[in-house]
Amino acid sequence: MSKKEILMKFRMFLFISLSLVFFLAWSSIGWAQAPREETEKTAQHLATLLNVGRLIVERNQTLINDPRKGDKGFTPEVFEQQLLDEFIHQTNIDLKHLPSHLPSLARELLPVLVQSSKEVVADAQLVINQRGIGYKNFIPATFGSQAARKFSNRSRVKIKQTTLNPRNLKNTPDAYEENVLKRLAAQPASDTSITEWIDNETTLRALTPIYYSQDCLACHGNPKGILDISGYPREGAREGDLAGAISIQIPMKSQ
Repeated sequence: MSKKEILMKFRMFLFISLSLVFFLAWSSIGWAQAPREETEKTAQHLATLLNVGRLIVERNQTLINDPRKGDKGFTPEVFEQQLLDEFIHQTNIDLKHLPSHLPSLARELLPVLVQSSKEVVADAQLVINQRGIGYKNFIPATFGSQAARKFSNRSRVKIKQTTLNPRNLKNTPDAYEENVLKRLAAQPASDTSITEWIDNETTLRALTPIYYSQDCLACHGNPKGILDISGYPREGAREGDLAGAISIQIPMKSQ
C-alpha cells in the first residue's frame, strides 16, 4: 500500500472518529437537556394546579362561610370537577385524560396533587357544613398549605406555600426562598416563575408568585395591625402586593 493510500485511510479514520465523538457529545447534551426541560414544565403545571385549587376555594368562599346553610354541597367531587374545568381552561390539559406529550413526571404527579387536594376538601366537610358559624377558616391559604403538605408527604417532590411574613410557621421560607421572595417583592408584579437549578444543577427550585386580590384584603389589608376575623393582625397589604409564592423543589436524581 502506497504512502498516499495510507494517508488517505488515516484521514478517513480520523474524520469518522471525530464525527462519532461529536455525535456522542451532542446526544449526551440533548438527553441531559430534555429531562431538565420536562422537570421545569412539571413544576409549572404543579404550581398552576395548586393555584387553581386555591382559586376554586376562593370562588366558593361565600358559600363556605354561609352560616344559614348546613349542607353546602361543596363536596370533594364538586370541588374536583371545578378544579378540572378551570385547569383545562387555563392550560388546555385534561387531567382525566392526560395527553401523551406531557412529561412522564407530570403524568405521574398531577393526579397525586388532584387526589391530595380532594382529600383536603373531604377532611374539611364537617367544618364547611356546620350551620350557625360564618367564618370557617377554610380559605385559599389554608387549603393550599394542607394540599401541599399531603402531596409532599407522598411524593419525592416538595411543594410549599411560603411568604416573608408567614402566619403559619410551617410556611416560613428557607434561605433560598427568602432570597427569591425579596427579589419578587422588589420587582413589578409578574406571573412568571423564578426557576433555577442549584446544587451543581441537580435540584430544581421554582417559585411562582402569588399576589393579593381584592378579596384577600378583608383579612390582609388596612388598617394595618388591626385583628382580622381569624384573630391575626392585618398586614396592611394593597391589591397587587406580593402575598407569597408557591415553592417547588424537584431533585433531578429522582427521575
